[in-house]
Amino acid sequence: MLLLKNAQVWSGKGDVRADVLVDGGKIVALGTSLETSYSDVEAIDLSGKWLFPGVIDSQVHFREPGLIHKEDIATGSKAALLGGVTTFLEMPNTTPPTTSIAALGEKLAIAQKTSYVNYGFFIGATADNLHELKEARHQEGCCGIKIFLGSSTGDLLLYDEFVLREIFLQTDLPISIHSEDEERLRERVHLRDQGRHPEDHLVWRDEEVALRSTKMIVELARRCQRKIHMLHISSKSEIEFLDWHKDIVTVEVTPQHLTLAAPECYNDLGSLAQMNPPIRSAEHREALWQGVKKEVVDVIGSDHAPHTLEEKSKPYPASPSGMPGVQTLLPVMLHHLDQGRLSVPHLVSLLCERPAQIFSLANKGYIRPGYDADITIVDPCAEYVITHASMASKTGWTPYDGLKVKGGVWGVIVGGEVAMMDGKVVKAYEDHKHDVVSKISRMAMSTV
Repeated sequence: MLLLKNAQVWSGKGDVRADVLVDGGKIVALGTSLETSYSDVEAIDLSGKWLFPGVIDSQVHFREPGLIHKEDIATGSKAALLGGVTTFLEMPNTTPPTTSIAALGEKLAIAQKTSYVNYGFFIGATADNLHELKEARHQEGCCGIKIFLGSSTGDLLLYDEFVLREIFLQTDLPISIHSEDEERLRERVHLRDQGRHPEDHLVWRDEEVALRSTKMIVELARRCQRKIHMLHISSKSEIEFLDWHKDIVTVEVTPQHLTLAAPECYNDLGSLAQMNPPIRSAEHREALWQGVKKEVVDVIGSDHAPHTLEEKSKPYPASPSGMPGVQTLLPVMLHHLDQGRLSVPHLVSLLCERPAQIFSLANKGYIRPGYDADITIVDPCAEYVITHASMASKTGWTPYDGLKVKGGVWGVIVGGEVAMMDGKVVKAYEDHKHDVVSKISRMAMSTV
């Protein structure tokens, strides 16, 4: 048994100073002076530390199979672990795309052997795989359906309203949406082709590209009475629109859209700041923060989308869109916590509780007896600088290089075992992680 002593435990609406007892991969007790009640325990004194439920990153792209020169499940999940993430949900735009039960099975088999943390995988929607989407509800480890309404990295694209309607009506897995209007993107593709600077990406994929698509898919979801999850919302107009539709929609925002702003990010980072949807002006960034404050935003996800520095250094528009972020998800949000942009309970809700609820992840999202012993240990007093060199991703870079942050990931418990301590993966854990990590299990009913 493992005893985490004297920590400040953040779970639910507040915090409590308590000990947490872990056994058999589960949290078995939460209270005070537990060491006197149990024998044969390994105790870790965590005075001054915070315990969060294991952070869940509900949008990552790990590029395996097919593009493993950018990232694979092993390196991506190791970066997740070092950043305090204990569960990731991975997107289907690999090569080939994950659009069948067989392809899901291949990813699950790879993750079982190589992942450093718990895992789930999305199946991608196409114009002709409705049967696979319906069958995916029986596939343990499948966390939901992903729909790309606008073209992005990879070949997945679907914006036919008739097909979308059938998916909404005939499936019951959670649905995550990449919302950009493909027809407007095609109408304006000359703006991309004539572009000479990454900031031109923002001109091509403008606010109207996002809003038009978001309005269409929300209105379709309402007609079908189908709840949907909107990914990486980036604009003021979308936040204002979605505020009126919270009964049918949950909303994700990324740390990069909350942190960076045009034109400065494009001047400072060039194509490293290029992503879909794009980083917009400070006005949009502030609107996203207002969405966080008003709880229009449910989830902060990294949208970890790695490309090599060589690829990103190509002149626009040949440079690919996307940036790594799974390792910096929690540290960057702790930076915003230190800056007073949100409270600790709200941060825990955004990173732990709401992802578990939206995707119906069984026994995750809280520090409670009976829940999985996935725990992120935070040192609120740690001060350090995020650097390229500290990144475990194959890409070896981060858009936050040089950012000084307060609050750091001190340790991570996965499946009841100490997996990371003081910035390093524990060797005993690394040697038998395949016996500890597991695919996600879903509850029977969504609690969005």
